Amino acid sequence: MEPDFRQYYETAELLKALAHPVRLCIVNGLLDKGLCNVSYMQQCLSLPQSTISQHLAKLRSAGIIEAERSGLEVHYRIKNERVKKLIQALAVPSTEA
Repeated sequence: MEPDFRQYYETAELLKALAHPVRLCIVNGLLDKGLCNVSYMQQCLSLPQSTISQHLAKLRSAGIIEAERSGLEVHYRIKNERVKKLIQALAVPSTEA
């Protein structure tokens, strides 16, 4: 009988979405800051806005972050509590100086 891996699918997808240095840095920064827009992330990461937006889209589609429009700006925050615990458990260094 084949093992049933369906129960692990969601967790594996979550880990795949986090398994990129830039996405991990974005998530860690959002944990530190709470709410952030792309312009601020662009300054912190020194990456083009289009690159950051692609990573944000991946994180949103994985259900890790959510967006909130405020006038012309879009602010992002962590949506998934499991991710908060996971990042804290991994002891990822803070982005704060």
